[in-house]
Amino acid sequence: MKISTKGRYGLTIMMELAVRFGEGPISLKSIAQRHDLSEHYLEQLVAPLRNAELVKSVRGAYGGYILTKKPEEITAGDIIRVLEGPISPVEFEEEEDPAKRNLWLQIRDAISQVLDSTTLHDLITYQDDGQRSSYMFYI
Repeated sequence: MKISTKGRYGLTIMMELAVRFGEGPISLKSIAQRHDLSEHYLEQLVAPLRNAELVKSVRGAYGGYILTKKPEEITAGDIIRVLEGPISPVEFEEEEDPAKRNLWLQIRDAISQVLDSTTLHDLITYQDDGQRSSYMFYI
């Protein structure tokens, strides 16, 4: 499963709103400028997030978007499912081999567990400990 720019930029929007939660609305223009992204593309992404009631738009000169819930109450899974659709590495319903079907189900469940246990609060308060696990494979 590969997360597209819809999911990645959607997380960016939501993290920006989470960082400024309680400070009032944030414009997409400011988010686009801060991350060097297309404001037009962000507008397309925020519509489904608004329809899913994860964000609310505020009109006016100082308008923009705000989260509808606290950052602790919105998960990465909520956002990714809205923007990317169901989480599944393959169409496993069509898989006839029970061993492979079980593998796809385990992968789907593992991805879902990570996404559903990671909140916006977790993402915006993440501290990189500098430890990177790197694997080297030799062929």
